[in-house]
Amino acid sequence: MEPKFWQDRWASNQIGFHQPKVNPYLQRHWPQLALAEGAQVLVPLCGKSLDLMWLASQRLRVLGVELSEQAVEAFFNEQDLVPRITQRGTFAVYQAGLIEVWCGDFFALDAEALTDCAALYDRAALIALPPLMRVRYAEHLNSLLRPGCEGLLITLDYDQTQKAGPPFAVNDDEVKVLLGAHWALEMLEEQDILGESWKFVQDGVTRLDERVYQLTKR
Repeated sequence: MEPKFWQDRWASNQIGFHQPKVNPYLQRHWPQLALAEGAQVLVPLCGKSLDLMWLASQRLRVLGVELSEQAVEAFFNEQDLVPRITQRGTFAVYQAGLIEVWCGDFFALDAEALTDCAALYDRAALIALPPLMRVRYAEHLNSLLRPGCEGLLITLDYDQTQKAGPPFAVNDDEVKVLLGAHWALEMLEEQDILGESWKFVQDGVTRLDERVYQLTKR
């Protein structure tokens, strides 16, 4: 899956993955991570998510990473924020208040940029990637984040033969294979959300499970 795929999705407004409200799992489960005020949170493939604003409202420093310049500019415009834009390597870094969004390829991010990072929030990154890229993504996360890092991961699981991704199906076994060697994993919640997902129903999907994991880097 090439970068152009996502840039074209944003350009044509095919952004069904964007949630128009703060994720309820984030609001429900994030407090138990008990992060210190001012801790930095990495949000990969963040798009223009309102979750960035919610995390900042918790007095956390947010570092989002997003490939699409259109998505980054839309986020700041829609939130009435005027960012300061600087260059960091291959990334254009947009910063306003407690929020930074690094516009560029997540796989170009280096550990030096995250030396102070204490947490990870992944709602739409892992499930946005096809199988081989999920392996690469997990390996990159493992190399970027230090032991003790806390996080939340949200996944979808369905019969991939019934519908092509993205979002892709990532089952519990795959989460354990991708992350289990480097992270302690605890499933916090599991829900069948098919009744809330008419596009999946229209496509013939018969089961759609959403899972929330708490992660702790070993």
